[in-house]
Amino acid sequence: MNSFFRLKISALFLLGIAINMVAQEKIDRKAVVTRHDVKITQIDTLASLSVGNGKFAYTVDATGLQTFPEKYQKGIPLGTEAEWGWDSYKNVNGYKFSETLKEVDQYGRKVSYSTQIKEPKHSKEAVDWFRQNPHLLQLGNIGFEITKKDGSLVKPEDIKAINQKLNLWTGKIESYFEVEGTSVNVITACHQEKDALGFLVESDLIKQGRLKIRVRIPFPTGEWGDFATQWEGKNDYKSILKIKNKSEATITHQMDSISYDINLKWKGVAQLKEKAKHYFLLEPSTTNTLELSCSFIQTNKNKGAVPSFTEIEKSSVAGYEKFWKSGAFVDFAGSTDKRANELERRVVLSQYLTKIQCAGSMPPQETGLTYNSWYGKPHLEMHWWHGVHFPLWGRSQYLENTLGWYENAFDKAKKLAKRQGFEGARWQKMTDPDGNESPSSVGAFLIWQQPHFITYAELLYESSKSEATLKKYSERVFATADFMASFAFYDKEKKRYMLGPGVIPAQERFVAMQTFNPTYELAYWNWGLKTAIAWKKKMNQSVPEKWEAVLKDLSPLPVQNNVYLATESAQDSYTNPEFKTDHPSVLGTFGMLPETSLLDKKIMKNTFDLVWDTWSWDKTWGWDFPMTAMSAARLGLPNKAIDALFMNVTTNTYLKNGHNYQAERLTLYLPGNGGLLTAIAMMCGGWEGTTEPNPGFPKDGTWKVKSEGFQKMF
Repeated sequence: MNSFFRLKISALFLLGIAINMVAQEKIDRKAVVTRHDVKITQIDTLASLSVGNGKFAYTVDATGLQTFPEKYQKGIPLGTEAEWGWDSYKNVNGYKFSETLKEVDQYGRKVSYSTQIKEPKHSKEAVDWFRQNPHLLQLGNIGFEITKKDGSLVKPEDIKAINQKLNLWTGKIESYFEVEGTSVNVITACHQEKDALGFLVESDLIKQGRLKIRVRIPFPTGEWGDFATQWEGKNDYKSILKIKNKSEATITHQMDSISYDINLKWKGVAQLKEKAKHYFLLEPSTTNTLELSCSFIQTNKNKGAVPSFTEIEKSSVAGYEKFWKSGAFVDFAGSTDKRANELERRVVLSQYLTKIQCAGSMPPQETGLTYNSWYGKPHLEMHWWHGVHFPLWGRSQYLENTLGWYENAFDKAKKLAKRQGFEGARWQKMTDPDGNESPSSVGAFLIWQQPHFITYAELLYESSKSEATLKKYSERVFATADFMASFAFYDKEKKRYMLGPGVIPAQERFVAMQTFNPTYELAYWNWGLKTAIAWKKKMNQSVPEKWEAVLKDLSPLPVQNNVYLATESAQDSYTNPEFKTDHPSVLGTFGMLPETSLLDKKIMKNTFDLVWDTWSWDKTWGWDFPMTAMSAARLGLPNKAIDALFMNVTTNTYLKNGHNYQAERLTLYLPGNGGLLTAIAMMCGGWEGTTEPNPGFPKDGTWKVKSEGFQKMF
């Protein structure tokens, strides 16, 4: 061997060692997190900040409290929500769910779907009632009431010298501002096990009698959105104040189907008074410091002492340090691609936001615990985006916490399938804490949420490799597969199983009764049934013949001109402009999903290129960009994966606080944040079959990626 080759081999060996050292070097997580602390220096209605614990969240303006809710209602609203806080209006007109049902001819028989019926009038009203109820509540507004020297209340323009920071490592919001030259310092924190807030306020305005704390309870709107600013209503709700002692009081709020308590505890001399109906003022005096803690809890569960501010602060600091030190992590420092720091910012803030808004005991709504969209109801097809990233980031417990809801809703899912003449369990689309259906002319026909439960169970099994996981989730996995096999209809003429007509794909642009065999859903059916069969074999149980029959003869993915169509029924998938809008879910076929036996990767690559070049990207949603990145990564196109995450489209906007902005009526969209985290997990941790580190990132030297702890995607 000559010296040149020996030198080359030595260089390669040293390069390998260097790469391995980079891969194994522990990341300074605190340094990465804190360099993306959110700093606010002016009133910005899209820069509201939140604290929370996964089941409860509280969103503040630049004062550190909810002082200007009307100013912020068209931005990121100043909400206070808990996953237990649901109410239903009284059903005084005797509406029945059966009034929402519409029968369609499907598979040669009548099948009923809960849709948005327009007539008769009573049925339309029934539809509206069941969409409205139950609705998630805005539990209460806690803000400052500060008076100026002339006795008038401060307005947003009176708040000067703003210097606010969300300390991501501790979960605390530290706020500073001035009113007529007098400073106000505020610390805001949330307890990590209790739905309790802690506030520390320091200002000479307190002893001057000019700074008070307002507690005001809004009425629910009963509308699609609720921004916590409806102060008047026809409902005969009651707010009852009970003073316990000189430093504690409880406000009990009684509604139609729920009663909850707001417990207040303060340190120092103060009086809590009722100013008006559902409107209270805490008036501190004598000192320039106020410590206040405030807990929210259902009245029948109101037991135990209210934690102090100090206890809440300690809980927040300890809880977030534990969170950031757990699971996976990534550091892009040293990258020369100018987008690296912004991507890292989005990733860090998305972890924080999904931790406080999506880590409860049920699937979250798309706007989390900030404000209501779709009446506050979760959409089960979106739970994939809310939850899949958690196990991939080594934080499986946060996904697992939400799966108890599926156990509670299981009987209703089975009843839904039975009502429609199918087997197993058909998972609801737009639902509520009890697993009820909500009428929807689109949602009722969606099917892509059906295999999701198998995805969650498989990810948790991959995390644990535990027989206990198989036992815990197998009943619902198998019931899900039973429905999937039952829903597939055998066409004797074509000699294959069909999905539809009577389906709306993830790309919600198609008429249900004209649509069949959507590409992504066919691939998902294939993967889901294969995975359920694998679970049967792991548990030494016999595999149902129907599952194997459907898997064997399921329709192939529809192809035209060497690209995959959106659906077999839409031969004009790429010539009809309408069909090139909304979610390009055909990319989920090899992005969200691994390679299935139905897939041809060359055709998939052609499809990706066509979608990339011709899609109406300005008519998409926040999770479409990470889904595209995931497809690009699997296809070996890492530069395209990065480009997808940075498409210059409004719905791919990430605000100062990390929220994924969509439009004026949907100013935050947590599926976008969850999607980003899922894509990054795949790009760092890889997927089944990958061996190189960080396979989704370019290897041209522009990206320096240090990652640790990621679980591979299937």
